[in-house]
Amino acid sequence: MKLPIWQVDAFSGRCFGGNPAAVVPLDEWLPDATLLAIAAENNLSETAYLRKAGGDYDIRWFTPSEEVPLCGHATLASAWVVFHRLEPARTRVVFGSKSGPLPVERQGDRLIMDFPVNALEPAPSNDTLLAALGQAPRELFAGWHWLALYEAEAEVRALRPDMAGIVASGIHGVIATAKGDDCDFVSRFFAPAAGVPEDPVTGSAHTRLVPFWAERLGKTTFFARQVSVRGGELWCELLREKNRVQIAGLATLYLEGSIEV
Repeated sequence: MKLPIWQVDAFSGRCFGGNPAAVVPLDEWLPDATLLAIAAENNLSETAYLRKAGGDYDIRWFTPSEEVPLCGHATLASAWVVFHRLEPARTRVVFGSKSGPLPVERQGDRLIMDFPVNALEPAPSNDTLLAALGQAPRELFAGWHWLALYEAEAEVRALRPDMAGIVASGIHGVIATAKGDDCDFVSRFFAPAAGVPEDPVTGSAHTRLVPFWAERLGKTTFFARQVSVRGGELWCELLREKNRVQIAGLATLYLEGSIEV
C-alpha cells in the first residue's frame, strides 16, 4: 500500500526550525499497530493521520511509542497540508479529535488553532521529579502535564534533565517555564515516557501555559518562545468566555513523497 506523506516544520518560518511533524492522509484508519509502526519508523515526536469526515477531517496523533489525545504542532502541520496540498481553496478546517473539534484558520502566513484550556493544580511532593530536573523550580503544578515555574529564562535554557528520572517520577510530561527576556514567556517540554525526551515546540503545552501566564501577567494575548535547540515562536490568546486558547504559528514544508506499508 502506497500512502502520501508530508513532513512540515511547525511553529517556524524557516526549514530546520520549529517542530517537525509527519502528516499522512488515509481513506480509512489502518490498524493501530500499523499506525504506531509508521510513527516509530518516522521517528519524529508526532505523526498525524487524517481521514476525511464529511466536509472536514478526523485526526489522530502518534508518538514513536503511543497515541496521544492532543498535539498542537502536528495539528498545525496537518492544517498546512490541507490548505496547501489537499484543498488549496480552503481557509478554515475543523479536525475531529479525541479532544473534541479543533478549528484551524489560515490568516496570511499564520495558521490559528483553537484548543480547549487545560487546567493545573498545586502539585504534591515529588522528590524524584525535582532530582531529575536538576534545578529546583520556584513553584510546581500538577496535571496530565506538570508545570515547573522558574525565576528566569536563563534557568529554563540551562536545564539538563535526567530523562530516566522523569520517567521514574511517573509523570507523563513536564513543562518548564519562566518570563521571557524578549517575549512574554518561554518554555521547554520533556516527555520521555511518551518517547519524546524533549519536544522542540509543543502547542498542547500552551493550553496550560496561556491561562497560567494570564493570571500572572494580567493579560490575555502573548508572544511566546519555546527555547529548545530548534526553537519556535507562538502567538497566543486566551478566550476566557469560551474557555479556549488560540495558538498561532508559521509552518514550513520540508519533505513530501510517499511511503509503502
